[in-house]
This record gives sequence, structure tokens and C-alpha cells, in this order.
Amino acid sequence: MRMVDYADLVKTIVTQLVTKPEDVEVRQDSEDGKVKVSIKVNPEDMGRVIGKAGSTIKSIRVVAKAASIKSKEKIDVIVEE
Repeated sequence: MRMVDYADLVKTIVTQLVTKPEDVEVRQDSEDGKVKVSIKVNPEDMGRVIGKAGSTIKSIRVVAKAASIKSKEKIDVIVEE
């Protein structure tokens, strides 16, 4: 089974949220049967990606998890400082 490009999905969402899309970096790694997607944005855009009480990043995680259901992969989306 080919690995789904969750990084591309997350990058598509995040670049629409931020004021500096050129600074968006999204990386995907697999370890211990789990997929980890790391998001790095301009410090000025950090609040836009996280949202009030983490609501935006929670929504991004929900979309990524929904995309992973078919492949039965565990996915974790994190925002790097």
C-alpha cells in the first residue's frame, strides 16, 4: 500500500490560513507505524495556525485523521516553534 501524502494535504490547508505562505514548511515522517506531520510557519502566523484555544490546529488534525482512516494509519500533526 502506498503512503498517503498527508504533508501535501496539511500544507494546502495551512497556506490558506497564513499571511506568509512562502514561509510554510510541512514535513512528513514515519516511525513505529505512526505518521508524524510537522508544520513550521512564520512566528507571526503561529496564532493563525493554532487558533483560539487550539481550535484551528484541532480541526487540521481532524481532517488529517479522516484522510488516514482508509489506510488505517495513525497520524499526528504538530506545530513546531
